[in-house]
Amino acid sequence: MQVWTIANQKGGVGKTTTSVSLAGLLAQRGKRVLLIDTDPHASMTYYFGIDSESLEHSLFDLFIARDTLDSHQLMQLLSPTSHANVDILPATMALATLDRRFGQQGGMGLVLKKALSRLTSDYDYALIDCPPVLGVLMVNALAACQRVLVPVQTEFLALKGLERMVQTLKLMSQSQNREFAYTIVPTMFDKRTRASLDAFKSLKKQYNSAVWSNVIPVDTKFRDASIQQAFPSVYAGKTRGVLAYSALLKTLIK
Repeated sequence: MQVWTIANQKGGVGKTTTSVSLAGLLAQRGKRVLLIDTDPHASMTYYFGIDSESLEHSLFDLFIARDTLDSHQLMQLLSPTSHANVDILPATMALATLDRRFGQQGGMGLVLKKALSRLTSDYDYALIDCPPVLGVLMVNALAACQRVLVPVQTEFLALKGLERMVQTLKLMSQSQNREFAYTIVPTMFDKRTRASLDAFKSLKKQYNSAVWSNVIPVDTKFRDASIQQAFPSVYAGKTRGVLAYSALLKTLIK
């Protein structure tokens, strides 16, 4: 199972849109995909019409149980989505208490990685949507993955947030004694504005080959798809935003 983590220490840059879009495209290729929502705000959970606060089970249960759940019990934590090939491990606001409750306990950074190791035969891909805060949840998401995708809105303030995210990856590399393969994905690109053009040039200049060579454009179909609780590739498969994510996916799975 390939595990990709979608992370940035700035909100509103397209993390959830990236996660859901790539999951839908993978599912259409016949891949079995597990989405994991590690953000206490539960944006991806709500995307699929799931009320996180009325759930019987969620990602929070995994952290409470830690290593005691077998694969069958893990599967009981999952919820279906609108695509038969995609399940979601939903978030709940209780996740916001994890750092206070368990932040100093040993082994808390590997809970998600150990759980996913028990699901390798059930899914081809796992995509982890992160909160914009460095803590137990982001550490787990990074420790569990083989690749990090860093969506970055093509505007100046988002570039400053990217610096913090890259620094976090460097710190994690040192603590785990491993290199993180990461791809910076320029999002919300509007070719009509000087701000987007300048931001994209700055990204390429500062981060060079770590930046994906293309961009994800501004596309209102993403918002429309979320209103319908549908994967963008199912709702509007030929829209420019979906075509851009399709090109990104081809790059990632080469």
